[in-house]
Amino acid sequence: MQWGKMKYRLVFLVTITVAFYSVNLRAVQSGASEPRTTFKQTEAITKTKNPFGWKIETASSVYQIALAQDNIVVPVYYGPRGQALDILKPGVKVDTRAGDTIQEVHLYQGQHGPFLELHNDRIKVYLDFKVGSTIREVPFRGGFVEQTPAVEVVFPDGTRDCELVYASSEIFEIDGFPCLRIDLKDPAYGLFVSSYIRVIPELDILEKWIVLTNKGTEPIRIENAQSGSVWLPPDEYELLHLCGKWGHEFMLQRTRLTPGVKTIQVRGFVANETPPWFAVTPADQGSETQGAVWFGGLHWSGNWRLDFEKNFNGNVQIIGGINFWDTTWQLKSKEQFSTPKMVFGFAPDGMTGASTRMHTYIRRHVLRPKFRNTLRPVLYNSWYATTFYVNEEQQLALARIAKEIGVELFVIDDGWFKGRVNDHAGLGDWTVDKKKFPNGLKPLIKKINDLGLDFGIWVEPEMVNPDSDLYRAHPEWALHYPKRTPHQLRHQLVLNLARQDVYDYLLESLTTLLRENNIRFIKWDRNRPLSEPGWPDAPRSMQREVRIRFIHNLYRLIDELRARFPEVLFETCSSGGGRNDLGIFSRMDQVWTSDNTDPVGRIMIQHGFLHAFPAKLMVSWITHEDWHNVRPSLRFRFHVSMSGVLGIGADLTTWSQQQRDLAAEMIAQYKQIRPVVQEGICHRLHSPFESNRAALEYVLPDGSQAVVFLYNLWETLGGSTPSARASGALHLRGLDPDANYSLTGDWQGTVDGRTLMNIGLPWFIRGNFNSAIVMLKRQTKQ
Repeated sequence: MQWGKMKYRLVFLVTITVAFYSVNLRAVQSGASEPRTTFKQTEAITKTKNPFGWKIETASSVYQIALAQDNIVVPVYYGPRGQALDILKPGVKVDTRAGDTIQEVHLYQGQHGPFLELHNDRIKVYLDFKVGSTIREVPFRGGFVEQTPAVEVVFPDGTRDCELVYASSEIFEIDGFPCLRIDLKDPAYGLFVSSYIRVIPELDILEKWIVLTNKGTEPIRIENAQSGSVWLPPDEYELLHLCGKWGHEFMLQRTRLTPGVKTIQVRGFVANETPPWFAVTPADQGSETQGAVWFGGLHWSGNWRLDFEKNFNGNVQIIGGINFWDTTWQLKSKEQFSTPKMVFGFAPDGMTGASTRMHTYIRRHVLRPKFRNTLRPVLYNSWYATTFYVNEEQQLALARIAKEIGVELFVIDDGWFKGRVNDHAGLGDWTVDKKKFPNGLKPLIKKINDLGLDFGIWVEPEMVNPDSDLYRAHPEWALHYPKRTPHQLRHQLVLNLARQDVYDYLLESLTTLLRENNIRFIKWDRNRPLSEPGWPDAPRSMQREVRIRFIHNLYRLIDELRARFPEVLFETCSSGGGRNDLGIFSRMDQVWTSDNTDPVGRIMIQHGFLHAFPAKLMVSWITHEDWHNVRPSLRFRFHVSMSGVLGIGADLTTWSQQQRDLAAEMIAQYKQIRPVVQEGICHRLHSPFESNRAALEYVLPDGSQAVVFLYNLWETLGGSTPSARASGALHLRGLDPDANYSLTGDWQGTVDGRTLMNIGLPWFIRGNFNSAIVMLKRQTKQ
C-alpha cells in the first residue's frame, strides 16, 4: 500500500470521527428533569495507558487528557460521552486493502511543532494533532504560545518563561467526590503547579483550580494565575452571557465567536455589568431544550475575567479566574497561592439542561449546609416606607401589618446607626443611633419577636463615610494614594479590608451587634466600585496584592461571623445585582437581584438571572416602583415577585384593607407553592426577550408538583407580530406523561401530563400587564 493512500485513509478516519462528534453535539434530545444517572462515581476518573493520560467521565460528557512525548500535559477532548482516543488505540481497524491495524500511538514534539505518530510493523504515519508544548492542559507563558496563558510568572533572575512538565499525579476524593491532581514542575526553578479537577459526575460538572508552590529560596512574582482552561472541538460557536448596568442587570447577549479573543471581565469589584457566567453552543444550533451547551461560572467575588479564544482551525479555549489587571502576587519561599474554583459543565439537552445542572450544583454543593435545604422566608423591608427616618413606633406599626398579611421576617434597612440621617454620614460607625432608638434595638426586637416575626438588619461593612467617627480616627484605613484625589461615590470611600486592623475592627463591631441583639438576618450591602486602590503603608512588594487580599479577608470575615452566629441568614447585595458569583453564594444564602423593583423590568431581569442561578437565591420585592408608567396592579406585582424569594418593600401603612386582604391571599398562595419555586427545576417557557409574553414553570424533580407563571407584557393585535401569529398553547415540560394532574389557581381542571406537554395549556390571559398562576399536582393512581 502506498504511503499517500495510507495517510489519506487515516486522516479520513480521524476526520469522520470528529464529524461524528459534531453531529452528536447537535442531535441530542431534550431532557426534562433533574440530572439522574446510574453512572458509578468511582469510575469517573481513570488512567489511560497508550498514550498515558486520564479520562474523566460524567453522566453525559467525557474529558480526556494525555501526556505528550515532551512531558507536557495536554487536553485531548471535551464533549459528549464516547472516547476521543478510541480511534487512535492499538487494534483499531484501518480501512486498507492490506487490513492494516494501528499497533502503537505516540505524541511527539517535532521541529515544527507537535504531531501524532501512528504505526504498525511496516509503516509510520504522522498527523498534525496540535498537542504538546503549544496546546496545554495548564497553559503557561513560555515556548510557543498558542493559548491564553493560565500561569505567568517572573523568576528571581528575571526569566519570564515557564517550562511546566509532568511530575506526578493522584486520584483521590474531596468531600466524597473524585478529584484528579496533576503536579507540574519547572525543571530549572522551584516552581510547582498542582492542577486539580474535582468531578460531580451526575451533574456533568468539573471544578478546576490550581495551586502554585514556591520550593525555591527566593520570591517568584505571579503576574497571572487562572483557575482553569478547557479546549472545545473545532466548530462554529456562539457565546451566551449576561450584561447590564445598575437597574438593568442580567440582560442576555448572544454573539458569534470568530477567530480572536472575546473577554468579559470586572475590574472594579462591582459586577452589575456582568456576572461570571457563560454558555457556549454550536452556532445556529440547539434551543432551550436541544443541543450541546458548555457552561460555567467562577467562585470569586473580586475582579475576574473570562476569555474565549478561537483559533482559525475552529477550536475554542475557555479560560477564567482572577483578573490580574494591575495586580501581582509575591510568592515567597515555601509559600502557596491557590486560585478560586472555576466550574465547567456540559449539557446535551440545551439551555434548560445547562441551567438545571448549574442550579442543582448551587443548591446541593455551593450553598452552605446550614440553610441549604431551608425554604427562604417571606420578608418585609422598611426602606421604601421610612428611608433614613426610622424609629421604634413607626417600625412597630409596619411590623404589625406585615404580620397580619403573613410576613415571616421583618428587616430594618439603612438609617438605624449613629449619625445616619442621610447617605452623607455614619458608614463605619456600627452602633445604634440613640437619638432614634434611645433604649437601643433590644426593646424593638423583642416586640417584633413577640408578634411572631424574626428580625433582620442592613449593614454595609466594606464602606466608610468621611463624615464618621471611624474615618476621623483612621483616615489611613480607606483605600487611597497620598497624592491622588479620592473619588467619592454616594459620599463613600472603600475601607481597605486587606488590612488586618480593618478586618479586626469589622469583626468586633459586627460581633457586638449580633451578640447584643436577637438578629436572625443580615442584609450585607456594597454600594460602590473600587477607586484609588492604594495601600501606602504596605511593603512595596505587597501593594499590588491589595485586591486579592481584600477578597480573602472578606471571605474570612463572613466565614467567622457565620461560625459565631450559625442561625443568622445572610443576603448579599451590591447596589442591586453587583455581586452574583459562586464564591459569595457559598457564604450568603440569597441575593438582592436588582434595585429595580418595577415588575415589568423585573420580568426581564429575573428571566436572565434564571439562566445562571436558581430561584432560591432570587429575592424579589413588591414596591410602588413604576419605571415604565404602566400602573401595574398589586396582583401583577405579586405574581412577578412570587417566582423567586418573595419580599415586600412598600409602605404598608398606606395600603387599603382591600390591598392588605389581597396581599394576605397572595402570601398564603406563595407559601403553598414555595417548595416548588425554591426547590424545583426551572423551565423558561416563553422569553420576554423574544415576544410580548413571558412564562416560567417550576417542577419538583419527581414530577409530582408544578407551578406555572404566565405574564402578558402587552396585548398585540392578532396576526400583527410573529408572537401574535404563533400558537396560543403553552407547552409544559418535566411532567409525568402517564399521570393526571389537578390544575388549580387561575385555571381549573384535570389534564394528563402528555396532553399538557404535547398539546399544551391555553394562553388564557388577556390584556396589558396581566398575569396568572396555575398550580399542578399529580393525582394518585387508583
